[in-house]
Amino acid sequence: MEHIELIRAAQGLGAGQAAVISRGQIVSSPEFREACRANSCGMYGRCWMCPPDIGEIEELIEQLNRYDYALLYQTVFQLEDSFDVEGMMESEARHCEISREIGRRLEAKPPGERLHLIAGGCRYCKKCAKADGSPCRFPNEALSSLEAYGIDVFHTAKNAGLSYINGQDTVTFFSMILFSEDQDV
Repeated sequence: MEHIELIRAAQGLGAGQAAVISRGQIVSSPEFREACRANSCGMYGRCWMCPPDIGEIEELIEQLNRYDYALLYQTVFQLEDSFDVEGMMESEARHCEISREIGRRLEAKPPGERLHLIAGGCRYCKKCAKADGSPCRFPNEALSSLEAYGIDVFHTAKNAGLSYINGQDTVTFFSMILFSEDQDV
């Protein structure tokens, strides 16, 4: 699938803007793992797809470097006001749905290794199996966050020509599917 077709496919499934970028346009740093360690989302150590369980940051950044390109896409949602926490949570859930649909549709293409990362972490299950000491119930659906892999979303979006902030009383989420040039995504 041509890069422009990937962009159109993502937009056709609900992404607002999308871009295919090269590996060199992805900004990453081990320092971004600190956002996870600060546990502002409450998932650090509580989800199989979050740190520290997904692996050491250096290994994850090395994994990112195995891919030639990434489809970076965003969703933008209107909020009632800047204090609309319920709207933010509903928007994040909708972004997750759109991301999973994009992932499913692109997985239907010829095989090739990919890495799909999402805004804020997995959230596929209401309660991660880790809480019960059980293995992940849906390993083929589980997604890690961009930040857990050390990705600087702001600068990566800037490199892709995508806006990180999209106006007053909006919330913007990003996801990314990494792939290699010799693969047909």
